Amino acid sequence: MHPELLQTLIETLPPQEQERSRRLRGVLTELSLRDENALFELSRGVSQNNAHLGFVPAYLNTATGEQVRARFADGSPAPVHLLDGLPETWVSARDSEGHVTRTCSGLISGFIRDGRFYTRDEASRAAAH
Repeated sequence: MHPELLQTLIETLPPQEQERSRRLRGVLTELSLRDENALFELSRGVSQNNAHLGFVPAYLNTATGEQVRARFADGSPAPVHLLDGLPETWVSARDSEGHVTRTCSGLISGFIRDGRFYTRDEASRAAAH
């Protein structure tokens, strides 16, 4: 199915179903990042619990294998997962102020340590050892 048609179909769903559909496709939003943080808050799968071990917040594009560190909109490194500093080609929607509201599909939030990407779950497990 064409991405434009799929997006049109998704936008006709109720808001909760829209968010669920985006998550299943690997689309990140501020809401999905907040939910991930809540899910991993008691583990080392969040920045505040693993930064001291050398993990930096990052994203992986599963389509290309490219990994990038989380950044502020101005390009400086961010201490937490933010969407505004993502490469422009990874962004699918912005609000009226220019903030990223939705990413393209196939992105995973996680961490980079020593040049390797870790999902939140992998980082949590690796930090426990």
